[in-house]
Amino acid sequence: MAGETDWSRGDNVVHAAKPEWGAGEVLVAEPVVHDGRKCQRLTIRFSRGGTKTISTAFAELKPASDLPRVPKFIEPEPESAPAPQRSRTQAPPAPQEQDPIAKAAMTSEIALIMGKLPEKATDPFTSPKARLAATLDLFKFTDTGGSLLDWAAIQTGLPDPLARFSRHELEQWFAKFRIELEAHLRKLVRELRKTDPSALAEVVASSPSAARSAVRRAEALA
Repeated sequence: MAGETDWSRGDNVVHAAKPEWGAGEVLVAEPVVHDGRKCQRLTIRFSRGGTKTISTAFAELKPASDLPRVPKFIEPEPESAPAPQRSRTQAPPAPQEQDPIAKAAMTSEIALIMGKLPEKATDPFTSPKARLAATLDLFKFTDTGGSLLDWAAIQTGLPDPLARFSRHELEQWFAKFRIELEAHLRKLVRELRKTDPSALAEVVASSPSAARSAVRRAEALA
């Protein structure tokens, strides 16, 4: 069974294998039995994936609080005193800008969020084989079309990343993410080549072409 948690109507969840669907609200939770074990059939409305009916016998769900949260830029507080009257000949006041130090700190924090690899790919308490499979799965994302938005939604937890960032910004962050991903893959390839080459071959053989190409690049540099 994929998960032992009992979910209830109104719970907010994320599908571990489909994080690009975004956060979902449980609409219906029904107890069922699969292969003699109790599980649930859930109807969930995901912010990006729409409404899905899934079984917890197969799907791993996590609390939506596990999704990343991109910090909001702090807007300048309005002045407590009313603005003084000005004559028609006076130029309008310059717009108040955010503290540049605070803005730089938040920009740096967002960059870290966008470049972070998922825990499934990096968790040291899982096997190198499992980490490799999770890492190779990330090569399904590209910097074009809906694939870029799916990736950005996973990284930010936002249903519509373009409501917050420009496509150019997402493309730049994705390029940096791919650099981190390729470096992480090289480390895993080196590790498995020494400790479990059969597992390396097994995972690579079942991976899509983009992932296999990435492994060839990693082996050339490892």
